[in-house]
Amino acid sequence: MVTPTAHLTADDLRQVRDLMDTAFDDFTDHDWSHALGGLHVLVRDEGDQVVAHGALVQRRLLVDGRSLSSGYVEAVAVHPAHCRQGFGSRVMADLETLAPGYDLLALSSSTAGVPFYEARGWELWRGPSAVVSPEGLQPTPEEDGAIYVLGGTGLDLDAPIACDWRDGDVW
Repeated sequence: MVTPTAHLTADDLRQVRDLMDTAFDDFTDHDWSHALGGLHVLVRDEGDQVVAHGALVQRRLLVDGRSLSSGYVEAVAVHPAHCRQGFGSRVMADLETLAPGYDLLALSSSTAGVPFYEARGWELWRGPSAVVSPEGLQPTPEEDGAIYVLGGTGLDLDAPIACDWRDGDVW
């Protein structure tokens, strides 16, 4: 079920944050803030504990001089004790149903996540990446090869792409 951040309880939010800290060695407060303010998919076990999560937040991406409305995927994780049971696929399937509300969906994948996203039909953005920062357009070469998109019919995946500014990891 897809739920806005505003409809999550304090316990839901605590469980999701705990899941992120368990699933990732380097999940920061900035990463947490990036996952809030949008839509969430939570998968629970029989004891009503959150075992998988993903969020979709709205962002602006610039491609070929066009400002595109993007549903940006954040904080996708499955508790290590529940991996390989289809929970991650369930989270992504629910998030992907929201694609028609955006020009495209996008995410920045870890190396470990690449096979998962590619198997779901996500495509690598091959062009150079950047961020529209307070100082202007700044290249983000460390993100090149990690940005994936779904949808965006007719987009040139070799074109430069830029995201809007935010604190912490911009992609």
